Amino acid sequence: MIHIPRKRFGQNFLHDRSIIDNILGSIQASPGEHWVEIGPGMGALTKPLLAKGIRLDVVELDRDLVVLLKDKFGQHDNLQIHSGDALRFDFAALADTNEKLRVIGNLPYNISTPLMFHLLDSAACIQDMHFMLQKEVVDRICAAPGNKQYGRLSVMMQYYCATELLFEVPPESFEPAPKVISAIVRLIPHREPPVVVKDIARLNTVVTAAFSQRRKTLRNALKKIITEEQIATLDIDPTLRAETIPLSDFAKLSHLL
Repeated sequence: MIHIPRKRFGQNFLHDRSIIDNILGSIQASPGEHWVEIGPGMGALTKPLLAKGIRLDVVELDRDLVVLLKDKFGQHDNLQIHSGDALRFDFAALADTNEKLRVIGNLPYNISTPLMFHLLDSAACIQDMHFMLQKEVVDRICAAPGNKQYGRLSVMMQYYCATELLFEVPPESFEPAPKVISAIVRLIPHREPPVVVKDIARLNTVVTAAFSQRRKTLRNALKKIITEEQIATLDIDPTLRAETIPLSDFAKLSHLL
């Protein structure tokens, strides 16, 4: 069966054997583990994962690819193929009691951020996540305060997870080749949050406002929700810009709401 990549699904299929081997070496899948693959495509990772003796669930939106996957791998007892939208999929329902899922995927660039946050709703039953993303997005996820890539995505993802850029993936590793460099990121949900946050929604409100106009100081960016005087009571300099503020200070600011 020949499948033509569909632009509307953001399909870029990995075919580089050396990159696949690097991914497998990085994730260290072991027999008996329960894995979830998002967007398996034509099975470039699915096949070697199944060979590891793991239990594997795959979630694929493209119905034609679902048919292809069933033709290729339908004989494997350790595989379940789910036809559906990962943005609406209940990942927690896959995990048995006290079981931790390991998640992997080559995520379409246009939905990668909302999909990661959707998965974090099920963080209690996830051991780790390994994703192929646009390198620019991985840089933002992993950026530290003071880095020009540091922003809302950095703060919110680092509240939920330990983050690590593993390696870059060139465009020619895919068919069709995307116009951007990709990278593999490892996300490990924190067992305990690194800072105390009373209300995640308030943290998101503060972070979003602070980075909405990056060139503004905190006192100007947050003036509609927090006063300069309130900021100063936390021993945070109101004249600083958001890109210099660590997660711990954003947590303090969120408590003022």
